Amino acid sequence: MAEVTLTGITKRFGNDVALSDVTMTVPDGSFVVLLGPTGAGKTTTLRMVSGLDTPDLGTVMIGGRDMAGLMPAQRDVAMVFQQYSLYPHLTVRQNLEFPLKSPILKTSQKEIDRKVGEVGEMLQISHKLDNKATALSGGEMQRVSIGRALVRDPAVFLMDEPLSSLDAKLRADLRVELKSIQADSGATLLYVTHDQIEAMTMATHVGVLDKGRLVQFGPPREIYEQPVSIYAASRLGQPRINVLPAEVFGGAPKGAKMIGLRPEQIRQGDGEESRVERVERLGDQTRLHLRFKSHDIVTVTDAHTELKPGDRVKIRPEKPFYFDASGARLA
Repeated sequence: MAEVTLTGITKRFGNDVALSDVTMTVPDGSFVVLLGPTGAGKTTTLRMVSGLDTPDLGTVMIGGRDMAGLMPAQRDVAMVFQQYSLYPHLTVRQNLEFPLKSPILKTSQKEIDRKVGEVGEMLQISHKLDNKATALSGGEMQRVSIGRALVRDPAVFLMDEPLSSLDAKLRADLRVELKSIQADSGATLLYVTHDQIEAMTMATHVGVLDKGRLVQFGPPREIYEQPVSIYAASRLGQPRINVLPAEVFGGAPKGAKMIGLRPEQIRQGDGEESRVERVERLGDQTRLHLRFKSHDIVTVTDAHTELKPGDRVKIRPEKPFYFDASGARLA
């Protein structure tokens, strides 16, 4: 496994700046998730590391080695794309074996059989090993695509939304499996997703990207509890953070234009009155959709609450975030 270091990475496509001066270290053995909307630069970052694209400025280091001029095959990385890429004329087994049959790896057939068997069982495709790739469903194809990376032992795994095409149950199962594999093997993994749950449950570190710039990098809990901006705060947390005018509760610090309140930062029972607009029961918790001084707020409450639409509830902020006019964190 290896540390990945990006220093001053800038990449343009015509007049569009895909990445702007991105500097980030992916620690050896870490599970780093890149978060951000479409166009933020997540996939471009993966392509810089893999060698599929080259930066206009900056350096990419893997294991302390400069990757300048090295082709993807020379970088010892395994990439899983959002859209599965399989050899349609081969069986599932042959697709999984293919990376291991490289002359560079010199893997014995016995070892190939063992690895393919383990990965097939892990991804719940053992019964499909002798099927042609064209006979699989989309979800099964993506599992084989993930499996082709897992059978190898690369310096770095690169994954671009690999679970997005899977059903909810399998996606949850594979979240656990991927995290377990990464933790047990000590693999270095750089992972792109839009899914906040994947980021919170799988990542050791999260990189928040916005329009090609790295906004914040750190453990997911740190970003959740100490966001540097409204943008970073909105990337993690479900329900999303509530953002209101700073003066709505009073007591805002100088320069504050907005107050940010996560659901657990809204205390009920005392303070100022709000109206219950909707009650959303989710089993283990209940979300309250409140109307407060012409603003909509979402908070959480006891799963067995008897509150109903039209009821009045008093609320107050507890340890809120304050932001300036640009959205930067003040306190």
